[in-house]
Amino acid sequence: MKNSRTILLSGASLIALVTAACGSDDSDAPATVETAPTSVEASPTGSSTPPGVAGNPFRVPGGASGDDNAFTYDEAAVPVGSVLDIESEEEDGRTTISLNATGLAPSRDYGVHVHTKRCGSEPADSGPHYQNSIDPAATPETPSSDPAFANALNEVWLDITTDANGKAQASTTVAWEFRDDEANSVVVHAKHTMTAPGEAGMAGDRLACIDEDF
Repeated sequence: MKNSRTILLSGASLIALVTAACGSDDSDAPATVETAPTSVEASPTGSSTPPGVAGNPFRVPGGASGDDNAFTYDEAAVPVGSVLDIESEEEDGRTTISLNATGLAPSRDYGVHVHTKRCGSEPADSGPHYQNSIDPAATPETPSSDPAFANALNEVWLDITTDANGKAQASTTVAWEFRDDEANSVVVHAKHTMTAPGEAGMAGDRLACIDEDF
C-alpha cells in the first residue's frame, strides 16, 4: 500500500521539530527495523515553497475541521506556507515512510513521529505515538517512555535538521505494517527524539500536525 500526501503552509519567514511527551501508544514486543531512520539535509538550491504543489495548506486551527486537517501550532517554527510531503509504502511485511520538508524554519532540529489520532485544534488531540508493540504500562496521562517500546524500531521516528532554506528529508523502514485505522497523523516536534529511560520518545512541544492515512 502506498500513500502520498503533500501539505502546504502559506508564506512568510522560515523559523523551526521531538520533546513534549509526544506520548506513545500501546502494543507488545518491539520489532526490528530494516533501515534505521536517516535524516538528510536538502540542497540549499531552489525555492523554499515550490509552486504548484498539490495538497492541503497548513493553517492555524479554527473554523470548520475536515477529514484532512493540517494545523500549525507554532507559525515561527512551522510557517503557514511550508510544505511537508509524507509517503509510505508497505511491502512483504515491511513499511517505508519518507518525509520531504520545505519552508520550515532554517537550520534547526525537528522530531517527527506517527501518532494514533487525527489532528485537532489542540496539539494533544493527536494522541500518543503509534507503536507496533504497545507498551502495557503506558496510559493517556503517562505516555510510553520505556526504551523497550519507545524506540525507532517499534515506532516511526523521522528526525530532521533543516538546511539554510528550511528544507530537509528523512526516511525509515520498519519490519512491520500499520494496523488498520490505528495510525492517523504525523506530528512535528520541537527537537530531536530522546532515547534515555523515562524520556524515550519525547521530542518537545508539538509544533504542527497533519492527518495521514497509513
